[in-house]
Amino acid sequence: MLTEFPVIHTNVWDAIWGVPVVLIVVLIIKWLFKLPPAWLSTVATVVALAMSIFISHPNNLSAGIFMGFFYSGAAMGIIYSTTQSFHAYRKR
Repeated sequence: MLTEFPVIHTNVWDAIWGVPVVLIVVLIIKWLFKLPPAWLSTVATVVALAMSIFISHPNNLSAGIFMGFFYSGAAMGIIYSTTQSFHAYRKR
């Protein structure tokens, strides 16, 4: 029975490299393929899950999935908040 929470050990990859790498890859994909904004969160989730499961946490699937969604959410938060701040500044 799954009553215990998974133990997730964070490392330097999680603290310094995870979110910025996902952010950079998503922005590069956005600029190269001219993606509409509606697809950005999907691309961020796929990139973050792949990177987290296969690179950051290769021996722990539950930690890879959890941290992949964390990377994706953080990267999309940066993109959307920067966009909204820019629009608010331009409107002023």
